[in-house]
Amino acid sequence: MKKRIYLTYPRELVKEPLIYRAGKLFNVTTNIRQASVSDTLGLVALELEGEPEEIEKAMNFFIKEGVKVEPIELDVVE
Repeated sequence: MKKRIYLTYPRELVKEPLIYRAGKLFNVTTNIRQASVSDTLGLVALELEGEPEEIEKAMNFFIKEGVKVEPIELDVVE
């Protein structure tokens, strides 16, 4: 399964390797589709691929760490 989400990082988390950590902690493949990062804000369009339970765990990890997670409306399975 593939799921595309938007991640919005607050200033204090911009330099944290959270996408890398999610890929290591959970059985998901991470694919950055688009990103805009500055010193004050990070916006990332991320594709997660894996079992639905693992994708859900990864999304909950981002939320727990303080990142805003929003689904990309046109969630296309390729």
